[in-house]
Amino acid sequence: MAKPDQHRDHTVSDVAREAGVSKAQAARALGAYGAVSDAVRSRVLAAAARLNYRPNLPARALNTGRSHSVGVVVGDIENPYFSLATRGISDAVERSGLGLVLANTGERVEAERRAVEMLMDQRVDGLIVAPASTTETAHLQAVVDAGRPLVLLDRAVPQLAVDAAVADIGPAARDAADRLLSLGHRRIGYITTADGDDPNPGSPAPLPSPVAARVAGVVDAFATHGLTWDRSLLRSGLRGEARIEAAVADLLAGPAPATALIASDSLIGLAVVGALQEQGRRIPEDVSVLMYDDQPWARLVSPPITVVAQPTYDIGHAAGTRLAALVEGAVQTAPLDPLPARLIERGSIGPVPGTPEDRAGSPLHARVRS
Repeated sequence: MAKPDQHRDHTVSDVAREAGVSKAQAARALGAYGAVSDAVRSRVLAAAARLNYRPNLPARALNTGRSHSVGVVVGDIENPYFSLATRGISDAVERSGLGLVLANTGERVEAERRAVEMLMDQRVDGLIVAPASTTETAHLQAVVDAGRPLVLLDRAVPQLAVDAAVADIGPAARDAADRLLSLGHRRIGYITTADGDDPNPGSPAPLPSPVAARVAGVVDAFATHGLTWDRSLLRSGLRGEARIEAAVADLLAGPAPATALIASDSLIGLAVVGALQEQGRRIPEDVSVLMYDDQPWARLVSPPITVVAQPTYDIGHAAGTRLAALVEGAVQTAPLDPLPARLIERGSIGPVPGTPEDRAGSPLHARVRS
């Protein structure tokens, strides 16, 4: 019996030699495909254990057509939304015996295209993608054309006939804007890292679908009150804390400054709160703040931050569950239902500065509780 060699990776040939069987028999036993007797399978698996054999997954995928792994492509793994959604995906696919390969794009279409092509070359059994663009999607259509299961995360693409796990963000977005309007706000700024300048899907450079729905909520709420939202208060494509801080300063400058700011995610929200602290602005006495996604820190600042909360883990879990079903061959599947988002009002929004209600308010600055 051969003594395990700790200095190199063992091959199928090594396992076959150790088990005293042919290479073809060893390959079938290790790959769980084809016909092989129970006795041979037991000998091969025992030999593999003695040699600390690790399978060559790309080679196995070539032989079996399955890698037993799925690819997940997200916009920004630093964003807590994607971290929690990925946890939901992982928990769902793990139950089906699937591994997970994660790629980060920085919300860049070219990086997303390379990630998708790399994962396809690795023969992953399916992909979950949070698309950076709703228009530049030829690489995603190529996945569909190749017959590989694809599920979209957080963002739907109308021209792709695939499932999308998303939040039903529209009603909560309108509720949020309507609440600010009820407090007298008319100058409402919206800050997002997403590229684009118009929430309408038919525009030349539309925002990604979830951001478009959030901005549309502002537009619709204004329209319901017979008002028009000033689109010059939209700040998009702001990647990096310095650019967000500059946008906050710009929105609060001039003769008609914004009186309320909406942050499109929790990373932006944290940067907005920091920028206001640096400027000595009080929340909500000077500026009201509302953000999307509920994170623990939002409840630990004073005043706590008003949020539109999404069921992020459940969205990821739904995407993973659907992809696992598709990988296993499911064909009759109902479309995934959008999961509800909700407005959670806390202390960071208040009347427009200068109203009687404001003058009776508290002088507290936003600060982290000790």
